[in-house]
Amino acid sequence: MEKSIKRQMIEALAQAQGQFLSGQRLADLIGCSRTAIWKHIEELRKTGIKIEAVRKKGYRLIHLPDGLTENEILYGLETKVLGQHIIHLETTESTQLIAHQEAAKGAPEGTIVISEEQTRGKGRMAREWHSAKGKGIWMSLIIRPVLPLEKAPQFTLIAAIAVARAIEDVTGLEPEIKWPNDLLLNGKKMTGILTELQGEADQINYLVIGIGMNVNQAKDHFPKALQNKSTSLLIETGKEIHRKTLVQRILKNFEKYYAIYIEKGFTPLKIIWEDYAISIGKTVTAQTKGESITGIAEGITDEGVLMVRDQNGKLHFIYSADLHIHL
Repeated sequence: MEKSIKRQMIEALAQAQGQFLSGQRLADLIGCSRTAIWKHIEELRKTGIKIEAVRKKGYRLIHLPDGLTENEILYGLETKVLGQHIIHLETTESTQLIAHQEAAKGAPEGTIVISEEQTRGKGRMAREWHSAKGKGIWMSLIIRPVLPLEKAPQFTLIAAIAVARAIEDVTGLEPEIKWPNDLLLNGKKMTGILTELQGEADQINYLVIGIGMNVNQAKDHFPKALQNKSTSLLIETGKEIHRKTLVQRILKNFEKYYAIYIEKGFTPLKIIWEDYAISIGKTVTAQTKGESITGIAEGITDEGVLMVRDQNGKLHFIYSADLHIHL
């Protein structure tokens, strides 16, 4: 995919490591006029990027904000497909809704919709997800795997390990995955994943994978009802985390695991998932639409289905449920 002029400018200025680049040098590197360079510098400044201009010296990069705009995410992004097309919003009801609209219009695989704020963020079973402005990662990823419908739930698990590894890489924290779609730190929820699909009778047309991550919220940013149930990376580490870096690492990890999945299936990823799983070996209660099953969580199948063995020794296969872990 051809890089935009703005992206090329950011990369050139960043690689100069605080040194000035003349307008002519930038124009030569990028292949445009000096007038176009000046115009794009002004547009970059409007997004919060600080660029110093000095006569006869040129331009130098002073500061890249912790924003989630297209230019900020693309600079330093190490993927071939995922995140190469970005729709950034200041506010929206739900990135999932926008992603579905874009996917239906033909948005390419790897497109992400990311917003600084959601006013009606949603989790599983239409539950509300609290999405504070500028404090978290609220994004939806569009992928188009050529697979049967029954494979869709596995992508929630793939996304979970991509996010868990990203958190570990960036912060050193070791999150735990609660089947099927939550990531916890110290027993409190900090990430939720929602996978939705559109397909024909026998094949996925596209998946929209929503990721909501609490990053830089203090305790009082959460509604009172959630303050003892939810946490953030700021609360757990005591320091603010660059959201852009997390987004880039999530996309890099997901692309890697997606490729492994297409080549080798879910089995090698299942091993990684179980390393992070909080429920394995514990007594759990799985509340499905029709019944409540209590027993020992023995792991997941190669399809990502949770296996729970009840007190009578019967093994239950749980496809979808609310899971309570007995500590």
